[in-house]
Amino acid sequence: MAIQSLRRIDDSLRSADLTFDGGIRDLKQATQGLPAGVLAYVVDREGRTVYSTDPDIKPVDITDRDYFIAVKDGQLEYASSLLSSRTNGSQIFVYSRRVIRNGEFAGAIMVAVPVEILQSIWETVDLGGNYAISFIRDDGMLVARYPLPKTPLDMSGYVLFTKYLKEAPAGTYHADASPMDGVSRLVAYRQVEGTPFVAVAAADYGFLIQPFWRTLIMLSVVALVVIGGAGMAGWWIAHLLRTQEKQSAQLAEALEANELLLREIHHRVKNNLQSVVSLVRLQMRGSEGFDALNSRIKSMIAVHEQIYKHDAYAAIDAAELIGTVVSEALAAHDAQFTVEYHMSSQAVSAEKATALALLVNEVVTNAIKYAYPSGHRGELLVKLTLPDAGGRTSLTIADHGTGFDTSSIQPGTGTRLIDGAVRQLAGDFRFEADGGTRFIAVLKLM
Repeated sequence: MAIQSLRRIDDSLRSADLTFDGGIRDLKQATQGLPAGVLAYVVDREGRTVYSTDPDIKPVDITDRDYFIAVKDGQLEYASSLLSSRTNGSQIFVYSRRVIRNGEFAGAIMVAVPVEILQSIWETVDLGGNYAISFIRDDGMLVARYPLPKTPLDMSGYVLFTKYLKEAPAGTYHADASPMDGVSRLVAYRQVEGTPFVAVAAADYGFLIQPFWRTLIMLSVVALVVIGGAGMAGWWIAHLLRTQEKQSAQLAEALEANELLLREIHHRVKNNLQSVVSLVRLQMRGSEGFDALNSRIKSMIAVHEQIYKHDAYAAIDAAELIGTVVSEALAAHDAQFTVEYHMSSQAVSAEKATALALLVNEVVTNAIKYAYPSGHRGELLVKLTLPDAGGRTSLTIADHGTGFDTSSIQPGTGTRLIDGAVRQLAGDFRFEADGGTRFIAVLKLM
């Protein structure tokens, strides 16, 4: 507002090409609209007043005032810090503007603003308690303040200017003691864009903290009651936890005993099945069906071995089980096959593992017996994919042998075993003749 008035007065002087000896009517028109109490002055290069809106103007020397010296020394515009008026002793701050004519300093235009004019702002901002509102020049000099200060104040060495304004143009911080009156306040500040001023609002910290202390006392009383109840509840909970820990320890011991028992059971089943293999070898070696029966029993042994080996009583790794069954089948028939594996690790439930093992054994045995009739050397592909969204896994076992007519498959023990195993695995299967024989089954392993 004051800066705009300065420029309007200067423009009036320029447009009329006025000297300081005339054009009073135009100057009056240029100074219209100034708030009550705000006074405008025009002085010549010697600091003598040639025009003023102050009806009670008195001759005063302003040549030692910073607002005159600054524009005389070349500064276009200048805002003073807090001053005491030499005409009436009131607190004011002054805006001044350099007047140039023919390239030389011709004088100055000044607007004096009394601090009391900001009273309406102070009252609107009322923060309660011993609060303070200030306008500070960006070099740290106090321009205006409420409550009114007793003396001007240089705040350039204060933390607001040495730290916070350097970090951000706006923010808040807690001041332990005001540099003006020593009161502890919560301070909010902002650099006023386009002006040389910083606006500061400081709330009385003690006034703000009073509701907090009242609330804290009330909460402390409530907390004592709660803590007492919590203590009793804590004792009871601790008692329950001790009881639960004791029960958990008993359950853990029982679980460990059960796991040991299960491990022993699977180990014994494996050993018993191996005994059966030995008996079969003694009784049936060389007879028809010996190799097939031997291979089937060994595939069942592989399941129990995987279970007790990994302590996996609910599920085991399907890929590892399939690899073991294929190796056992090849060993049982003394087949020298090269096997290419493409298997993704995944779980198969313990209850379905035997069906999967028998299925793989039967298909691999068929490949050994029929794919390469000229000898026991050949190639085999075993592929197991990850389950799809419906939990169905694809198993592929393929050879590059002589192949056969898939429509001429006759039902036999092997075929029935394959069909029964696939049904236990909730799936379906097919054989394809594609440069050999390809077995493809879609199964649910869990």
